[in-house]
Amino acid sequence: MDFVDTHCHIISDDLTSYPRAPIGGKQSQWAATRPVTAEGMVSRMNETGISQAVLVQATTNYGYDNSYVLDSCRRWPGRFVAVGTVDPLRPDAAASLKAAVGDGGLAGVRLFTSGSTVPTQGEWFVAPQTFPFWEQAGEMGVPVCLQMRLGPATKQLVELLERFPGVRVLLDHIGYPDIAASPARAGAEVAELAAHPGLHLKLTHRNLERLRDAGEQAGDFLRPVIEAFGAGRIAWGSNLPAAEQCLPDLMAMAQEVLAGLPERDRQEIFAGTARRLYPGLAGAHA
Repeated sequence: MDFVDTHCHIISDDLTSYPRAPIGGKQSQWAATRPVTAEGMVSRMNETGISQAVLVQATTNYGYDNSYVLDSCRRWPGRFVAVGTVDPLRPDAAASLKAAVGDGGLAGVRLFTSGSTVPTQGEWFVAPQTFPFWEQAGEMGVPVCLQMRLGPATKQLVELLERFPGVRVLLDHIGYPDIAASPARAGAEVAELAAHPGLHLKLTHRNLERLRDAGEQAGDFLRPVIEAFGAGRIAWGSNLPAAEQCLPDLMAMAQEVLAGLPERDRQEIFAGTARRLYPGLAGAHA
């Protein structure tokens, strides 16, 4: 089977070329204690049998400076594409996005809505100041990874999807649904969002660990979500090295949890969806 990792992070050991400047001034613990370089990521991918990966900007290390993920993609053009970070609240956000994307540029962007990397609290990602950014993303077909928690913020997510139906939003970690409390209820809540065709789901260890722990009840979450979205709107990502496990173990966990799905669905989740969201991957693979 073909595998694409849609969510991994890299950190250089060259502090001169790639100085650290985390948003909010705070470096995440994993970035400090178990960083992985681009070379290390290639080695781990080879070991695990992953053909390609999406390098997601480590904002807790580099802030808005996307140099390292971009340089790594240029060095390994057949293995990586880059998802960087821009500030959608800036007056020039639309122009900055347009300049950052294209030949040799970003394949997508990621926005944080909560946590230590967010200087502005609240659901600012639907503030009127961000509208030019979203309009530009829709016009260019740029996928936007959105890190947020479902719950009180779901209303703002729906508002965004209704206002900008042409934007492809990839919901990181599926919005952290509370699978542990009730797989069935969490599955139903996520499935309701499938009515918005631009929304895609990123399935990572943060969900897979809870699905593994749920045992047979994991299907109570997976069945309604896959029926509503279709496997073609779901993509797997390891979250290495933010995840504590090694890449082979993260892959094994994903395969274990999804083992009951038809092969065509697993192939979509493990590679097909990623290549449609990020055409640069499809071209390099071909």
